[in-house]
Order: sequence, then C-alpha cells, then structure tokens
Amino acid sequence: MTDPVFLGRPLSLSDLADVARGFRGVAVAPEAREKVAASRRAVDAICAAGDSAKPVYGVNTGFGALAETRVAAKDLEALQRNLIRSHATGVGTDLGVAEVRGIMLLRAQVLALGHSGVRLEVLDLLVECINHRVHPRIPSQGSVGASGDLAPLAHLALVLIGEGECIEVDGRIVETSDKLKEVSLSPLTLAAKEGLALINGTQFMASLGVLAVLDAERLAQVADIAGALSIEALKGSTTPFDIRLHQARPHPGQQTVAANMRKLLAESEIAASHVDCGKVQDPYSLRCIPQVHGASRDALTFAHDVLLREINSVTDNPSVFLDGDETEILSGGNFHGQPLALALDLAALATAELANISERRVEQLVNPALSSGLTPFLAAGSGLHSGFMIAQVASASLVSENKVLCHPASVDSIPSSAGKEDHVSMGTVSARKLTEIVKNVRRCLAIELMVAAAGIDQRAPHRPALAVDAVQKVLRTLVAPMTEDRILYKDIAALDRLLHGTALVEAAESIVGKIA
Repeated sequence: MTDPVFLGRPLSLSDLADVARGFRGVAVAPEAREKVAASRRAVDAICAAGDSAKPVYGVNTGFGALAETRVAAKDLEALQRNLIRSHATGVGTDLGVAEVRGIMLLRAQVLALGHSGVRLEVLDLLVECINHRVHPRIPSQGSVGASGDLAPLAHLALVLIGEGECIEVDGRIVETSDKLKEVSLSPLTLAAKEGLALINGTQFMASLGVLAVLDAERLAQVADIAGALSIEALKGSTTPFDIRLHQARPHPGQQTVAANMRKLLAESEIAASHVDCGKVQDPYSLRCIPQVHGASRDALTFAHDVLLREINSVTDNPSVFLDGDETEILSGGNFHGQPLALALDLAALATAELANISERRVEQLVNPALSSGLTPFLAAGSGLHSGFMIAQVASASLVSENKVLCHPASVDSIPSSAGKEDHVSMGTVSARKLTEIVKNVRRCLAIELMVAAAGIDQRAPHRPALAVDAVQKVLRTLVAPMTEDRILYKDIAALDRLLHGTALVEAAESIVGKIA
C-alpha cells in the first residue's frame, strides 16, 4: 500500500495530485500534532478569561467590517457556526471530486502547520473525511480571492458540522448527515476561532491551480512531440534546433525544448529525403518551437514554484505564534491571493500559447499553398473530400476562446465587506480560467497530432524519426488513417482522452530516453 501523505511536512505538487486524483491516503505527522495542540492552548487561554479577555479578531469579535464588535463569551460557539452558515454562498457548477480533495488536503495542511488555533479533533475529522471519501459539494463561483476563498471553504466547513451536501465519486449529490452516518463519522460543534480557521486561505485557487499547472506541464511535453510530428509531415529542417543556437540564447525552457526536438527528430528518413531541397527557412511555427514552447515552460516553472510555496504556507488570519512560554496572536493578510492570481494569470497566457502556435502548424499542414506537396487539407480526393479542413477551424475556435479567457483576472478588484476588504485578488477566477484553457489546449494538440499523423502517412515510403514513428504507432491504435471523409469528432475525443495520460510521452521516451 502507498504510504500516506503526512500533513505538517512539506508537500509537493505531485502529492496533491496523488491525493486528489489517485485517492492516496492522508495522515497527520506526529510532530504536527503537538504544534496543533499548543496553538489551541493559546486560544483556550483567551476563552478562559471570558468577557474580561482582550479583543482578538475572530476569537471574540465579529468578522470583516464587524471586527470591532465584541462577542460575549457565551456566544463564541454560535459565532463560529453562524460564520460558516452565512458564508456558504457559493453558486455555479460544482467542482469535481479531484478539485475538492485537493482543497481538503490543503486546508488540512494549513491546520497541521500549527498556527490556526484549532483543536486536534477538527484536523482529525477533516483527515477522516479525506480518507473515507466524504467530499463536500463546493460550487465553483463566489470567491473574490481575498480574506481567503471564503464561500467555497465555507461549503467545505459545512460538512464538518454535519450540514450541506457531499458529492460522490460518480457525481451523485447526497446529504452530509447521511454520508457521515454511512462511514461512521460524527460532526463537530466548532469552538472559538475554528470556523474562521477553516475558511481563511487560498486553498480553492491553489488546488485548482496545482492540478491545472501540472496538466499544463504535461501538455508542454506533448506540444514538443506534436511539433516534431508536424515538422516531419511538412519536411521541416532540424537546423533551428542546433545546440549552438540555444547556447547563444540560454533561456532554460528554450534549451530544454531544443534538446527535446533534437532527440525526437533523430534518425529520420523523411529528413534525409529532402536534405538538398531548395528551401532556406521554415515558417516560425516550426522554426521557433524552442523559443515559443520554451517561454511557456519558463512561465509554468514560475507558477509551479509559487504554488509550491503556497501549499506549504500558513494563510490564516489571525495566526498563532508560540515562542517558548510567550504567545502572540497576530492579524495580517496571508489569506490574500495576489501571489497566486498573478502566477495563474501568467500560466494561462503561457499555456494558451501552446495552442496558438499549434493551430498555425495545423494551417501549414492543411493549406496546399504551404504544405510542401501534401494533398489539400490532407484529403484522399481533393474536391470530393474535405479532409481536415474543419479540424483546423475547430482549433482556431478554441484558440480564439483562449484569447478571451487570457484576460488577467488579477487586474480587477471590487471592494467588499463595507470597504474593510478594499483590495481583492480575483485569484479564484484566474484558477478557473486556467482550468478551461488547459482543456482547450489539450484539444488543440489532439487536432494537431491527428492532422500531422495524416501528413506523415503521405510521406511514405520514407519513415519518420524513430521516436516520431513510435508516437505514430500509438496514434494509429486510436485513429485510423484518412482514406475518405469520416466523422472526426470521435477521433479528436479519443486523442483528448489519450492526452490525459502519459502514453504518448512514454512512447517517445521508449526510443530516446527522458523527454524533459
């Protein structure tokens, strides 16, 4: 059995994916349990002082613009319950189970870091819900990405108090009370500060962002492979990938992509067949693959690094800090999503560019004025057959939609909570847009792979590079050669599903070793 992910210790992005998509188990690290207990003792000390205690935000005061309103000691439990109920205002399509599990993991990680002031019972119940597949129903809209992802996280917290609904792995919605009974778990009555500790933070945008960036990084590898197939189909040159060119402009992503292209295009009969042709330079969509794909990779690396810091950060307000026998509870703004909002907006631009240049390669393949001897639209019979004419149109449609989605959410801010929360990040919108862009890019690359494979078929009897040939064989297990017009949406869907996994990359790597 796979070891659990231990909360309170550093998480990686792949840890989150394992829990979110692979249903890997979760446990609280032993050293984290004492940190959590110690931070709770600090909150209990305030509560023990009753109405004579000094005001501490979220412990014995109201929230947001009501932070100056003192709440009586007898009402502290009701305060937390009311907070969760009143903030559960999410709307729109529900998140999928994977995104929800990612949010649950990250919320539990924050609690386990020992600055939240919750009881161990709260953390333990959240962990049990993850492990028993009790998944809160969390709507996808309703957060502005500051003061935490308040509305989505309130829907998560509802489950811990036995309210709201849960979403099953098969998509069914069930009452929380019924689901908890099914797995023999009991809801909690939240104590002072615990409601606030469950909803302050960036876990919604971080969970969606991690999964989307991991997918985008995989698509960056696929984009290199798709580009290699298009180069072969179009009788492109390998000279632009010469190591000397990229040592002269040493952007890391550019160098990585150029190295990939050299591997992917090695030992090609097609390349050898046109070595003495009169063509001087290829179009940018072929020649500049390292520069364009590489820039996207560098941007995704930045987003990856931001997310890695974030999923191991404390995003509570207020936060409990212990120094020996001294305790301070500090109010701050670690819940603000600006670091993620900017990074995810950049990731959206970077990912969209992979489709932007891919669609241009598809145009090169289907346009008889550009395709170096391929049949018009790669059709079996020009005129009678349309071939891949409208596949290029579909790709163009997705690329155009991405341009709208790439408008940065982080440039916007609408004040909330009577002006107390006067600048917000809109990072949840950034995360949701990136998720949609990733889907569109995956489909664009599926179209390029389908069309480029048809172009390679027309270069027979010359065979492509060994790695490209291995990829071509995988594609042909799902998509038959084009011998006459046929329904193409099923082929596109089959390749879209293929690109959710790693089979295509593994096929290339079986020939040339690691594709970075």
